[in-house]
This record gives sequence, structure tokens and C-alpha cells, in this order.
Amino acid sequence: MGSNHRGQVTMGQTVTDKNLTLEEFFRLPEGEINYELQDGKAIAKMSPKRIHSSLQRTLLFLLSDWGNRQDCPLPGEAYPEWGICLEKDGQDWAPVPDVTYISDQKLAPFALENDFCPVAPELVVEIISPGQSFDVMTQKALDYLAAGVERVWIIGDRYRSLTIFAPDRPPMTYQGDQLVEDALFPQLTFTVNELFTKAKV
Repeated sequence: MGSNHRGQVTMGQTVTDKNLTLEEFFRLPEGEINYELQDGKAIAKMSPKRIHSSLQRTLLFLLSDWGNRQDCPLPGEAYPEWGICLEKDGQDWAPVPDVTYISDQKLAPFALENDFCPVAPELVVEIISPGQSFDVMTQKALDYLAAGVERVWIIGDRYRSLTIFAPDRPPMTYQGDQLVEDALFPQLTFTVNELFTKAKV
């Protein structure tokens, strides 16, 4: 499965100059570097550093804990760095979000083995890495929504913020002790300060 490869690369570097189909992308050899399929190119993702990894781990625990509660209205699971099969501007697109939350109900029709996520999930989370801008991540969030993802959370460690993107309203940014609430995830509430404190950053 072609989402990660070995070698020294920088963020944004492509693995080949040839335009790839989704099937060709899947056949690329696996390794240590994560790649996303975008505009026909396999583009390297930046390897996460400590703050990024700590926030990712904390969000995985938070979402998985909520999704496995007995009374959870949307039971499911959170996954790190799981590639998703989507479309953007009429082309195959295989992004690899930092965190993906998908309900059991959405995955039920698929007999999955070691595959990419075959359907748009309820939520993807992207953590802004050094060298990335909020404007670039905003466009990516809009691309996710256009492809059928129901929610996108963008986490910025520089300003300690969480911005929620939804298809039916403007983005909402939370900071400090503001309570983060999302109607798609009832009873999942936390503040941005709590998130960063639990991540020890």
C-alpha cells in the first residue's frame, strides 16, 4: 500500500514526476515516509515532531474513548495517519490526515484488511506543522468538506487554537478556556487548554 516510503525527503517533495492513478499510488512500495496523492502526484508529508505527536496522541485517546462509550450516539474509532480515498476537482485524492474518526456504521459495508479508508469519514484532524500556514490548511479543510467529510478540525500549536470547519456554517475557532462543542459529537466537550495540557505542550 503506497502511503509511506523509505528515504530522505522534505515536505512537498514528490516521489515521481509521473502522474499516478489511485491504483498506481497504492502499488508504490511501503516505507517510513508518508505520502499523499494530490493532483496525480505522490507528495511527502513532514515527519511529526514532539508537539505534533503529543497532540495527535491526545486527540486519538480523546476521540477513541468517546467512540467506545456504551452510550455513544456515533460509535466508532479514531485512527492515526490513515489514508482516505477521496476526490478533489474530479481527480483521485488520497490524503493522510493526522487523525481520522469514522463510525462503525460507515465502515460496516466494507470488508477491510490493510486498506485505505474507502469512504469519507465523519471527522479528520490536521495539526499545523512548522512551515505550513493556516491559509493552506483552510483550503485543505474546504477540500475535505467538498469531498464529503462532515467535520474538519485544524489544530494550531503556535496560537494554541482549534478551528472547526463544517459544511453548513462558517469556521469557528476556539482558544483558552472556551468549551469546544460539536453537534456531531454529543457529550464530547473539552477546552483547548485542557487539550494542550493533556498533551503536555
